[in-house]
Amino acid sequence: MPEDASLSRTRLGRLIEDGAVRVNGTVLRDPKAKVAEGADVIITVAVATESHIGAEDIPLVVVYEDDDLVVVNKPAGMVVHPAPGTPSGTLVNALMHHCGDNLSGVGGVKRPGIVHRIDKETSGLLVVAKSDAAHHGLADQFAAHTVERYYRALVYGVPDANDPRLRGIRGASFEPGNILKLTTQLARHKTDRQRQAVLFQGGRHAVTRARTIQRFGTPEVLALMECWLETGRTHQIRVHMAHAGHGLVGDPVYGGKRKLPKGALNDTALAALNGFDRQALHAAVLGFVHPVTGENMRFEADMPADMSDLLDALA
Repeated sequence: MPEDASLSRTRLGRLIEDGAVRVNGTVLRDPKAKVAEGADVIITVAVATESHIGAEDIPLVVVYEDDDLVVVNKPAGMVVHPAPGTPSGTLVNALMHHCGDNLSGVGGVKRPGIVHRIDKETSGLLVVAKSDAAHHGLADQFAAHTVERYYRALVYGVPDANDPRLRGIRGASFEPGNILKLTTQLARHKTDRQRQAVLFQGGRHAVTRARTIQRFGTPEVLALMECWLETGRTHQIRVHMAHAGHGLVGDPVYGGKRKLPKGALNDTALAALNGFDRQALHAAVLGFVHPVTGENMRFEADMPADMSDLLDALA
């Protein structure tokens, strides 16, 4: 196939099954059929069809956009893609309205191409494909783990290379510069399907690195971390930091609330901490190679107001 056609094997298989492929003038319907060298193959690609996903006029913070992709700063509380529990009000619904007729079609349907996600209550940067070429190119980069992704996370405790407890946790190690490295397998929890679990056999390989940016409290009881992903698994930072004993502030699934030493925080800081009702996680930096132009792209998003206000109260 010509590279600029951007047709995946899955898409080609569907086109064959739909009777859109002719070999030497005869319609081919078996994706496994053998084709001889020199055969004349004609593939008819129809105009992209309309998506069943409804367009909704929901405000978006668009950081960058061109004909092939769009980078948005997703607010906390917004789900990325429609699902049975959240059929509307999602980022995809908002993008359907925002992009309108500028969606050239992904997989034969006029829809945004989701190549990665961040949790509903996590804020920050996402790149979404508007064309097949961008969709394939971005998906390849995420699969190869070459996309740059940095997060800001507020956690309980202060990870430190001198902490014997942390050094005794399986999968935890330190690199030069007091960088915490967490290497495990991750898989869906056996009994709670909403959670991910740390494994060391089976599951999917996951690597997270984190370093401390700022410490809070006397004694120090909280830390603002910069976390970056080598892999991108569901809930990866949240479950990895909890595995290390440094769960995220406000995380109802992995973090929870902790009893802090009396007097470690003043009343204002303590009230702000207890009133923070989502996981304190923000996707702050996103970098990738533009899948069509080859240009290096890198974007940064400031901390959202709720996290920024919390950090100000703690300082």
